[in-house]
Amino acid sequence: MTARTSNTNTMHIGELAERTGLSLRTIRHYDDVGLLPATARTEGGFRVFSDADYERLRAIMQMKPLGFTLEEMAEILDLLADPNGTAPEGSGALAEFLERAVHQRDKMARNLTQADEFILRLRDRA
Repeated sequence: MTARTSNTNTMHIGELAERTGLSLRTIRHYDDVGLLPATARTEGGFRVFSDADYERLRAIMQMKPLGFTLEEMAEILDLLADPNGTAPEGSGALAEFLERAVHQRDKMARNLTQADEFILRLRDRA
């Protein structure tokens, strides 16, 4: 169920879960730890999320397989949200996170190649 509030699309947690494929429990956890705070709550206490929250959640989903901790994800999101990139540690920290992300992605690619080779080996025998 999508509503319009002051020219911003909003959605309840169920719609956000459906759009992302994540469980309600995961989204609630991200809210509870402050990584994805709900934009608002209804009078009944239901979480309401915006399109910006959806984009933030997509970034979290992209970071997760790279092995970043929740604290690191929060730091990265804050750095990315800085409109002028004026945080003193911003560019250095982002460069570090980038280096780690590239390294982890390369490692994942090597593992995927090994898995593909093993699957071919099994297919040859099947």
